[in-house]
Amino acid sequence: MQVALAQLDIQFGNPDENYRQIETAVTRAAEQAVDVIVLPEMWNTGYALTRLSALADLNGERTQKVLSQLAKRFKVNIVGGSVAVERDGDYYNEMLVLNRQGELFSRYDKVHRFGLMAEDRYITAGKAKNVFPIDEVPAMGVICYDIRFPEWLRIQAAQGPEVIFVSAEWPTVRLPQWRILLQARAIENQAFVVAVNRVGSDPDNSFGGQSLVIDPLGQIVAEAEDHPQILTAHLDLTQVTQVRGEIPVFADRRPELYR
Repeated sequence: MQVALAQLDIQFGNPDENYRQIETAVTRAAEQAVDVIVLPEMWNTGYALTRLSALADLNGERTQKVLSQLAKRFKVNIVGGSVAVERDGDYYNEMLVLNRQGELFSRYDKVHRFGLMAEDRYITAGKAKNVFPIDEVPAMGVICYDIRFPEWLRIQAAQGPEVIFVSAEWPTVRLPQWRILLQARAIENQAFVVAVNRVGSDPDNSFGGQSLVIDPLGQIVAEAEDHPQILTAHLDLTQVTQVRGEIPVFADRRPELYR
């Protein structure tokens, strides 16, 4: 699997500019003949949470339309990061995943809300898992703060995904933990981790990028810097089978005790 991570400088509270930027980024990434393009968290609005009534994408319709057209045009899978969505008067931090035909086949509302960026005040928490196939490869997707909850990833990883996609707006001040947490999630779940962060700043935070691709042994396959860029990497999925065969942690689990 060939992946591209779109590390972008999200424009705070400016959906029109952000949708334009996404079209440009997907076009650039698709030129590199990748199978999957991965976008960052809350890319339509940034964390302009106090303005969601004016900015959030109603039912995710604009996002789905834009990403569907791009997926069909370039015949590429898109893990659409996440966007601010309004549904029935509530606001969600939602990930949309589309296949090469432009069909939406997974949507996920962020389960763990990050209080330090006021998500608990403005965002409704999701309740559902996010496991899906990409070109028949089992995969899963989570959003930013979710990676601090290994039990949430493990309960989904037990279904067999070989790639864990992570979309984030992870502040620069906590980037050392970003790396460690992602490596730990790769090792313990014996899966590739493809994690895209944003760069730039908003009124309250700065973001230093360092998007990562990590193999099932926790080794870094590719790493972005601290500026907007398209990072690409090749995932040799035979490594997943090999690692899981050598140390069968899923077979050795004792979930009856984990209560």
